[in-house]
Amino acid sequence: MTKILNKFKRRKKLDLLLCGLTWLFAVITFAILLFLIGHILVKGLPYVKPSLFELTYNSKNVSLLPALITTVLVVALSLLIAVPLGVFAAIYLVEYAKRGSRFVKLVRMMTETLAGIPSIIYGIFGSIFFVVWLGWGKSLLAGSCTLAIMILPLVIRSTEESLKSVPDSYREGSFGLGAGRLRTVFKIVLPAAGPGILAGVILSVGRIVGETAALIYTLGNSPIMTNGLFASGRTLSLHMYSLAGESLYTGQAYATAVILLIVVIFINMLSGLLAKRIVKN
Repeated sequence: MTKILNKFKRRKKLDLLLCGLTWLFAVITFAILLFLIGHILVKGLPYVKPSLFELTYNSKNVSLLPALITTVLVVALSLLIAVPLGVFAAIYLVEYAKRGSRFVKLVRMMTETLAGIPSIIYGIFGSIFFVVWLGWGKSLLAGSCTLAIMILPLVIRSTEESLKSVPDSYREGSFGLGAGRLRTVFKIVLPAAGPGILAGVILSVGRIVGETAALIYTLGNSPIMTNGLFASGRTLSLHMYSLAGESLYTGQAYATAVILLIVVIFINMLSGLLAKRIVKN
């Protein structure tokens, strides 16, 4: 009896220790996040002026509006290419391919490998394939296609895990009512997996918005408003990188960081609302 009590006490102490460490690391993480946000706001808010949002960029106003519009276009084009491909690939792997087959294992291994490749490698590939070989030049389309390839593994894996989390009883019940596999997937399984898929899309948007290395080689770094799919431009992250590198517009670079932070928060809030609507429906 004494041994059991001592063992119970040791486990309780260990649980308390682990709980304390968890809280400690959570507080440290939250404090770092608050420090970063506070630092950006303190440094950037004084430079957030109407001149930053003029339609035409010049060396006096260093307007970020062209970069903001280009960012929205890059995000939209990249998701338009990557999300359908990733979702349908995941549907095939989970719903149609034989579970545990060599082909499925090979695809998963390749997907995980692609997810770990540095973004600069994607940039070099995009520069060789899209910019030079296809002759698109440094353009909106070349940059978006490169980013679509970059986020494709993330979309596939998040969708695949979301589809796996849907209980098989949903599928069996649908089949029992006479529905085919295609109807079951699109009417039963996908809506149930919607929040998880949307979470992967949110992470993809975050990676697109914060990307610089791959876009330098494919999108270019033109500060003016892009006027077509084959025109060069710059995103907010590239705009901030360029201003900070010149050392003349450090304040404006922090202001761009403030706007970038607001954009990311807005996208996350919008995605959260969409996820709630999907769950309710």
